Amino acid sequence: MKNSLHSQITRKVKMLVLLAGIFVVHIATVIMLFVSTIANVWVVSDVVPASAGLWKNCTNGDCSFDLTYGHEDALKAVQAFMILAIIFSVISLLVFVFQLFTMEKGNRFFLSGATMLVCWLCIMVGVSIYTHHYANNSETFYESSHHGYCFILTWICFCFSFIIGILYLVLRKK
Repeated sequence: MKNSLHSQITRKVKMLVLLAGIFVVHIATVIMLFVSTIANVWVVSDVVPASAGLWKNCTNGDCSFDLTYGHEDALKAVQAFMILAIIFSVISLLVFVFQLFTMEKGNRFFLSGATMLVCWLCIMVGVSIYTHHYANNSETFYESSHHGYCFILTWICFCFSFIIGILYLVLRKK
């Protein structure tokens, strides 16, 4: 009896630690999505102190909304999908907290996992469009440039959101 009680407590503690870890990674993903969408460091010039993002161009510390490619539908699609990714990630986090305390074991985390996978899909579409149309494009950006931290953060969020979504779906049975 004592061993079975101990094993039940150990199992519950392990589950709580796992859920806390997923929660922390989910919050980090939401923050990184906000930063990567808002900041204007998707491409950085190697020649002059300048960078370009989804919303502004920044040169010598002065940022303006004067994007030479700002009228293009591809950029508008990237902006839209990144905003949708943020929305779905926040919704998934809120649904996770709600489901944690209100639903029975078999149905837990299915909705939060599905919502996080929709977030993953939005990130994939948005960053794929950006990569296809703007990465390494010297006509749109600077002659010599490299990817900025926002571009890299977005790909990290892509990986995290997939892992979190799958973990939520796997944990719904526990």
